[in-house]
Amino acid sequence: MKKMVGIVKLLVICLVVIVNFAWGEDELIRSSQLKMFVDEVPDMPRIKGFDFVDGSHVPKKLKIGMFHKKWKFHRDLPPTPVFAYGTSKKTATVPGPTIEALHGIDTHVKWTNHLPSKHILPWDPTIPTAIPHTRKGIPTVVHLHGGIDEPESDGHSGSWFTARFRERGPSWTKKDYHYHNTQHPGTLWYHDHAMGLTRVNILAGLSGAYVIRHPLVELPLGLPYDEEFDRPLVVFDRSFRTDGSIFMNSTGNNPSIHPQWQPEYFGDAIIVNGKAWPHMIVRRRKYRFRIINSSNARFFKFYFNNGLGFIHVASDSAYNERPVMTNEFLLAPSEIADVVVDFSKSKSDSAILSNDAPYPYPSGDPVNEANSKVMKFIIKPVHELDTSKIPRKLIKYPSPNLSSASLTRYIAMYEYTSEIDEPTHLYINGRSYEAPVTETPKVGSTEIWNVINLTEDNHPLHIHLGLFVALDQIELVNLDEFKECMMKINDAIKCNVNKHARGKKIEVPAHEKGWKNVYKMMPGYVTKIIVRFSYIHLNASYPFDATAEPGYVYHCHILDHEDNAMMRPLKFTH
Repeated sequence: MKKMVGIVKLLVICLVVIVNFAWGEDELIRSSQLKMFVDEVPDMPRIKGFDFVDGSHVPKKLKIGMFHKKWKFHRDLPPTPVFAYGTSKKTATVPGPTIEALHGIDTHVKWTNHLPSKHILPWDPTIPTAIPHTRKGIPTVVHLHGGIDEPESDGHSGSWFTARFRERGPSWTKKDYHYHNTQHPGTLWYHDHAMGLTRVNILAGLSGAYVIRHPLVELPLGLPYDEEFDRPLVVFDRSFRTDGSIFMNSTGNNPSIHPQWQPEYFGDAIIVNGKAWPHMIVRRRKYRFRIINSSNARFFKFYFNNGLGFIHVASDSAYNERPVMTNEFLLAPSEIADVVVDFSKSKSDSAILSNDAPYPYPSGDPVNEANSKVMKFIIKPVHELDTSKIPRKLIKYPSPNLSSASLTRYIAMYEYTSEIDEPTHLYINGRSYEAPVTETPKVGSTEIWNVINLTEDNHPLHIHLGLFVALDQIELVNLDEFKECMMKINDAIKCNVNKHARGKKIEVPAHEKGWKNVYKMMPGYVTKIIVRFSYIHLNASYPFDATAEPGYVYHCHILDHEDNAMMRPLKFTH
């Protein structure tokens, strides 16, 4: 039987290699061939996750599909085959529609898969991957990033399904997802989360914004609230061939081990709300931008070329206690920066949102002309009355209490390489995803996690269901000695982590000191976070059973790392 399984696996690998080869690496569009700032940035379609009936808001049932269609990323680029979310193929967009939810009003979504039998991008069966038994159909599942919801609706990587639910993953439970929206107000995003295919499914277009509003709490703040002045901006990078198709390298960095998998994907064109280097015409007043980095691996260090600044009001899905002014900020893949920009302060009639984050971050290549520009704001000359304001205080949530932590954990990030010193896979705590679960927190508990980054990359760590506050980052001294010990025995205590964690200390930036669901784990550092597995805004238990199957996960949110296989299960107990 084992021999037969091995033969079948080999045949699948050969088939995928042949299919990937068919993609070829035709001539790429040079970034200089596409003129910047010619397309206007769209405001993605907005779908309300609630109805208004007889004077009251009531839950609504949505049906949102995944469709194969063509999308125009740039005026001078041929239409691009994509996978897109929408209520129909005609209305589907990249990114998908912005779902607007109300705090306390449930939203129900039936996610449907209308994708073809073959993928539009190369994929790799040698990493842990969702592969239908019939080898037909593209597995997908939707995760609401930042959502505090039941395990059955979390978008577990094993809960995938193909078109018409013909095939379903081992942890699939139901068709209709239930989002409770009982958490604090803020910005979330939804995206594909299928095992081993997250990077290619999101690269193909499967992501979108989700906003939970709480008018009674938010309107008194006075921040820009109207749709015209409160805009989600979903930012990512892509490369294109001359025929308009998305380019993804079809040959792995270790082709004899992984025929396709590469440790990071980077594209030269910077896309905002589905358009490459778009422009936006703005009035001389305050705008609120909910900036979501949905890139596979690219970090952005945003700044304006004309000196304008950013007023941070929230980070990820939670408000800051006070507004924080910065001239630049770093945003990792899957992080969200909720900022206000006051264009009345501009001394010029335009402002270019720019980027200078190396890739991979932090020790990779410097940005070039193409990926150093993000979008252009064209500012109208006439000043106008602006009734919005920046309050002195925003929303204060209870601060984390170290003394209430029931457990301290050590979470180590590893990268493994081949004989040619190329990455082969990445693990958390030296364990594969399939290894028995080791993180089993109690519902309602608080824990301290010391995250040890033994790699050369900065890894954005995302914990499903959990919210956390980053406390500090301390450099590991004698890193090679400590790393050698960890690679041998994989035990932070026995390797005397406290002896080594006594180097340079980096303070958490002011705009990131609040509650987050993603944080950037610096290479060669120990990052201490305090994690709460409960609501941060009230003393109440979840309105669902968080201990139910299939449970949750935590992982690096560089998608290429998550897929191979920097992800671990997270199971809750009572």
